[in-house]
Amino acid sequence: MGATALSHGTAFRVWAPNAEAVGIAGSFDGWAVVHPMTAENGGYWSIQLAVARPGDEYKYLVTPAQGAAKWKIDPYARRLTSSAGNAVIDTTEFSHFDWSADPWHCPGWDELVIYELHVGTFSRGSGRAPGRLCNVVERLDELAELGVTAIELMPVTEYAGESSWGYNPVSTFAVSADYGSPSELKALVRAAHAHGLAVLVDVVYNHLGPDDLDDGLRRFDGWYENDGDGIYFYNDLRRESGWGPRPDYGRVEVRRYLCESALFWLEEYRMDGLRWDATSRIRNVDDDDPAEIPDGWTLMRWVNDEIDARQPWKISIAEDLQDDPAITTATPTGAGFDSQWDAGFAHVLRLALTAAQDGERSMAQVRTAIEHRLGGNALARVIYTESHDTAAEAHGRLPEAIWPGNAQSWYAKKRTTLGAATLLTAPGIPMLFQGQEFLEDRTFDDRTPLDWDKRGRHRGIVQLYTDLIALRRNRDHTTAGLRGNQVDVYHCNDADKVIAFHRYARGGPRDSTIVVLNFGNRRYNGYRVGLPRAGDWYVRFNSDWAGYDPEFDNSPSLDTRAEGIAQDGQPWSGAIGVGPYSAVTLSQDA
Repeated sequence: MGATALSHGTAFRVWAPNAEAVGIAGSFDGWAVVHPMTAENGGYWSIQLAVARPGDEYKYLVTPAQGAAKWKIDPYARRLTSSAGNAVIDTTEFSHFDWSADPWHCPGWDELVIYELHVGTFSRGSGRAPGRLCNVVERLDELAELGVTAIELMPVTEYAGESSWGYNPVSTFAVSADYGSPSELKALVRAAHAHGLAVLVDVVYNHLGPDDLDDGLRRFDGWYENDGDGIYFYNDLRRESGWGPRPDYGRVEVRRYLCESALFWLEEYRMDGLRWDATSRIRNVDDDDPAEIPDGWTLMRWVNDEIDARQPWKISIAEDLQDDPAITTATPTGAGFDSQWDAGFAHVLRLALTAAQDGERSMAQVRTAIEHRLGGNALARVIYTESHDTAAEAHGRLPEAIWPGNAQSWYAKKRTTLGAATLLTAPGIPMLFQGQEFLEDRTFDDRTPLDWDKRGRHRGIVQLYTDLIALRRNRDHTTAGLRGNQVDVYHCNDADKVIAFHRYARGGPRDSTIVVLNFGNRRYNGYRVGLPRAGDWYVRFNSDWAGYDPEFDNSPSLDTRAEGIAQDGQPWSGAIGVGPYSAVTLSQDA
C-alpha cells in the first residue's frame, strides 16, 4: 500500500471503495498531469509510473460519487511535507539504511528502567523551533550514564500545528517533519542501541486528528453517514473518542491499516516496543461499559498476537488506566499486552508525598500501591511518579507540587527523592519522565525545553537516581530481589509513617533485599524491623547521604547483624538507622 519505489519507477496503491475515479499528480512532472489510476477488486486503485522517483512529492485526486474531486494525502505515506501538505515517495533510506553498527540485544523486561521523553522539548532546537531527533542523540550519553535501559518517545508521527505533545496525529506512518526525517529516526534508534538503550514509541490508535484531517483521512473517498468522517472512522455514536474521530475497528481495511502501522514501527524502525495511548478508548466509547466496542478488543488481540508471532521479545504496553487485569491477560481471553501503566501507583505516591502534614500520609494506601500486581506478575505494570500527564498543568512537576514556589527546598528535595526510592524498589517496570532526575520543576508543555543547567546544579540528586537505578538493575550483584517477582510488605506503621518490605526472586544472599521507607519528618537511629534471615545485613543505599545534597541530614545508617528477636512475622530483626523522609536498602553477602 502507498508508494513503493522500484528500480524502474514507483508503484502506487490506495483504498477508496466509493470513489468514481482516482488520479495521482506530483512533482515528478511538475504537477502538470493527473494520471488516472486503475480500479481493482475490493475498492483499491493502483498505478505504476516510471517518471516518479524517490523524494518526489505527490497527492491523490479522489473523485467521489457526488461532489467535486479533492486532493488527498496518501494514508500510507511514510513522509509528509507537513500535516496538510504533500506525501513524499520513500527514499532509498527505507531499504538501504545502514544498520550494520547495531548488533543489538534488548534488555530483559525485568531490567527495564524507562525514560519517557518528548522530542520537541527534551533538548533545545534551533531558535524557537522544536527539538529534533538529532538533538536527542546528542543527549544519549547523559541517559546512558544515568543508567536507564530504555527511552520511550512520545508520539513522533506528523501532527497539526507548530508544536504538540503528539497526541493529535494526522498519520500513523509518517514521522513529523518538525522532528526530522525517517533516516534521522533510524539514526536515533541505532545510536540509542549503541548506548545500551532500548527504544519504545508511543502510538495513537484510539483517535486521529482532530485537526488537518480534511486533506487526508476524513471523508477520503467522499462517502460518510450521519455527518461522520468517512471510511476510516465510525460514522455512528462510536465516532467520538473525546479527542478526535475514532477509527472503525470493525472494518477489515482499517484494522489492517492500524496493524500494519504497529508492525511498521517495530520492523522498519527496529523499535523495541510500543506504548499504546488510551486503550480504554479503543475498547469502549467513554470508559463506562467495557463491552461497548468489541471490535476494539479483537483489534488489540490481533496486533499483539502478530507482534508475539514475529518478535516476541518486543514489549507492548497499554496506557489503559482502568486497572483491568484483562488488558495484560494473554489472548484469546485478554488483550495480550505485556504490561500496562499503573496510574493508581502514581496517584497514591503523589498524594503521600505532597500532603502538607505527616499525619495526612496513609501508609496503608502506600502499602497497597507497593503490593499491587496484576495477575501476580510484577512486570505487568509500569509504575511512575511523573509522566507527561502528571507533569502538565493540572498536576505539575513533583518538587513544585510538594511545596509550590519552593521546589528547591529541603522538603521538596527530600520527599521527591523518597518517591524515587519507592518507585525504583517497588515491583513493576519503573519509568521516569524527562528531567525528573535533576528536579525539573517547571510545568511540562510542548514548547518549553528542559532546563539542562539543573543537571549541573543537582549533580548529587542525579547521582542518587543513578545509584537507585543501579540497585534496581542489580549491577553490583547484591540486590537481585529488586528484579524479582516477589514482595512482602511486612511492616506498616501508620503512626510513625514507616514501611518496610522484602523484595526477592528466590531469596537468600545477594537476592533478598529489605527496603525501609520513612515518610515522616523524624530521624531514627535504631528503628527495629523484622528480617527474614540471620546474619549480617549490609546497607546498599541511604537516600539521606549528604553527598546527594549538602542540605541532607547525613543520618547514619549502619550495617547490622540480625538478632534473634522475632518481629513483623519474621524470625529475626535488626535496628536500622533511617533519616527523615528517607529510604534505606539492605541485603546480605552470604
